[in-house]
Amino acid sequence: MEQRRNLRRLAARAALAVFLTAGLSACFLGSDKDAAEGIGFRQARFEEVRLTSEYRTCRDEGVDLDRKALASGSAGTYLASARVLEKCEAKLGPGMVGDITLSERMHAYALSIQNYLKGGDVAKARVNFDKFRAAFRDHDLYYADGTSFTSTMEALLGRTEPWSFGEFANLNVSDSLKSEMRRLHYWKDK
Repeated sequence: MEQRRNLRRLAARAALAVFLTAGLSACFLGSDKDAAEGIGFRQARFEEVRLTSEYRTCRDEGVDLDRKALASGSAGTYLASARVLEKCEAKLGPGMVGDITLSERMHAYALSIQNYLKGGDVAKARVNFDKFRAAFRDHDLYYADGTSFTSTMEALLGRTEPWSFGEFANLNVSDSLKSEMRRLHYWKDK
């Protein structure tokens, strides 16, 4: 009887050893190439997560500077915010990265253009607006009142044809901007 128990224990241990060996060997059936691709994928995903995190930290810094500029009215702070936001996009590069959406990138870069303009660097605002239109072709952003970002920047940066009264009325820009542009246009001709 005792001998049967010992034999059963030995058989159970042998079966367990065979099962574990087979189970572990099944884990390693893939080739070295498959393992390298898995590691490569993980490294690429880690890089995407790192770039996404760095971008958002950078963007948050630029947006925080924008809030400070709005509170203080400082042209220098607007320019600092614009430079930070421009740097964020430059570090990211041309392709879509990780979880960063097109809209997220467009908003940050548009804010940098707007802040260059508010800071008084019109030439840099024009250059970056041209880059914005090239990078985000056929896309636009809209302010809370429904006016178009691209139409507004085109009007402010002189990227549209000279207006007659009727043509200017069709632009999707705020009424206050239309009024100011009409005033400037009127006095320019005097």
